[in-house]
Amino acid sequence: MQVTETSVDGLKREFRVVVPAGELEEKVSTRLGEIGRTVILPGFRPGRVPIQILRSRFGSSVLGEVLQSTVQGTSAEAIREQNLRPALPPKVDIVSFSEGSDLEYNMSLEILPEIPAPAFADLHLERLMVEVPGEEVDRAIGRIAEQQRKSEAVDRGAEAGDIIVVDVEGRVGDREIPGASGKGREIWLGSGGFIPGFEDQLIGAVAGEHRTVRVTFPEDYGVADFAGQEAVFTVEVKEVRQRQPAVIDDELGKAVGLESLAELRQEVQQQLQRDYDAVSRMRLKRVLLDRLAESYDFPVPPGMVDLEFENIWKQYQAEREASHAAPSQTADPQAGQADGTEPAAEGTFAEAASDATPAQPGEAAGEAGRAAGDTAQSAALASERPPTADEDDEARRADYRRIAERRVRLGLLLAEVGRNNNITVLQDELNQAIAREARRHPGYEREVLEFYRQDPDAVATLRAPIFEDKVIDFITELAKIEDRKVTPQELMSAADDAEETHAAPGTAGDT
Repeated sequence: MQVTETSVDGLKREFRVVVPAGELEEKVSTRLGEIGRTVILPGFRPGRVPIQILRSRFGSSVLGEVLQSTVQGTSAEAIREQNLRPALPPKVDIVSFSEGSDLEYNMSLEILPEIPAPAFADLHLERLMVEVPGEEVDRAIGRIAEQQRKSEAVDRGAEAGDIIVVDVEGRVGDREIPGASGKGREIWLGSGGFIPGFEDQLIGAVAGEHRTVRVTFPEDYGVADFAGQEAVFTVEVKEVRQRQPAVIDDELGKAVGLESLAELRQEVQQQLQRDYDAVSRMRLKRVLLDRLAESYDFPVPPGMVDLEFENIWKQYQAEREASHAAPSQTADPQAGQADGTEPAAEGTFAEAASDATPAQPGEAAGEAGRAAGDTAQSAALASERPPTADEDDEARRADYRRIAERRVRLGLLLAEVGRNNNITVLQDELNQAIAREARRHPGYEREVLEFYRQDPDAVATLRAPIFEDKVIDFITELAKIEDRKVTPQELMSAADDAEETHAAPGTAGDT
C-alpha cells in the first residue's frame, strides 16, 4: 500500500492511497477458496470445484466484497500510520479499480485539533449557597396540608370552596367533547376551572339535582373546531362535600407516608435544600463553561460543527412547527378523586411540595468530542433556547452556527479532559440512569428497559450527561471556589441571569 498526502488545509487532510493489484488478487483468491470449500455445484464434488468455475460464478460479488473490506482496512491502516486522530469517519472516493489492476482512491478527513492543556487551578469561581429559611418550609407544609384536606358530605346547596361529585357529559352541537364526560367526577368549586363560567353555574346545586351548564369556549382554545363554540354540559349532582379545615399535626406526616410532623419538616427541608443545591450547581456549571469558552480558543473540525448545527436547526424547526400546531387538549372541566379528599391530593410529600421548589433551568444532552479510533466520548452541553427576537432565518442560522461551534469546542475540551484523566462512565451508573428513565414511565417500565437494551444510541444519550457531570466535578475540584451565602431570591435571580445569558444570541453563554 502506498499513501501520499495530497492536501493540508487547517484540520483537513487529503491522501491518495494505492493498493497493488497483486494484494487484491490474493484476497480474491483466498475468498474464492473459502467459498469453494463449502459451495455445492452440480457435477462437482464438495470442495473440488475448479477455481476458474468459482471465479466465473462468484468473481463479481467477491471482487465487490474485497473492494469494500480493502478500503476499510487500508484507510484505517493509513490513519494509524500517519498518527492521525480523525474527528469523523473519512470520506473515500474511488479513482480507479478493475480486476487485475491497482486500486486507487482518495481519502479526505478532518482531524481533531491540538487542545491546550487546561490550567484549572487558575480558575476562580464563586458558588452561591442557600440555607432554606424556616418560613419556606412552613409554606411548603401548608401547601401539603391544603392538598390533604378531607371533605364530608353535607345536605345543602353547594357553595364556593365545596367539592361536588357529578356525572357529566359535554357536547358541542351533536359532537361529544373529548375528555368532558365521566361518572363520579369531582369538581372543586372555586379552583378556577378549565372553561370560564362553568363552576359558577353549579353554585347552589344539591345532591340529586340535574343541571344544564352552557359555556362558550375561548377563541384561542387549542382545538380549533371548538374555539368560540357554545358547549352544553348535562350535570347530575351525586353529592355535595364540604372541605374540612387543614390540620398540621403528626397525622399529616402519616398521611404522606412518614412517622410524624417533625419527620415531615425534616424531609421537606432536605428536599428544598437539594433543589437549591441543584440550581446552585447549574449556575456554577454555566459560569465554568463560560470561563472555559473565554480562555480556550482553538480551531474545530468544520464537519463536526456542521453536524451540530444541523441538530440545533432541526430542533428549532421542530419547536417552531409545534408552536404553530394546535395543542392536544381535552375539555375536562375538573378532575379529582371521590375518596373524600381534595382532588390532586395524591402523591408523596415531595410531589406535594413541588410548588415550593425552585425551577431548574432545562438542559438537553448533546454529543461532542470523539477520541480517534476509539468509541465516542460524549460531552453533553446545555441547550440554548431559540432567540426570541423576530429575526429572519439567515440571522438565526448565523447565530446557531456560532452556538454549534462553541458547543463543539467545549465538547472537545471536556472530552479531552476526560480522556487524559481516565474519566469514564461505569456500567452501574448507566444502569441507574436507565432505571430512572423507566420510573418516569409508570406501567411501561419493561418496555423502557427493552428499548435501551436494543438501542445503543439511546444509551449514549444517557452516557453523555453522566460523563459531562463527572468531568465538571473533576474540574471544580481543581478550581479555586469561594462559597458565598445568599438568599433563595438572590440565588434564583443569579440563575435567571445565567439562563438569559445562555439564551441570548451573540453572548458568550450559549453552551
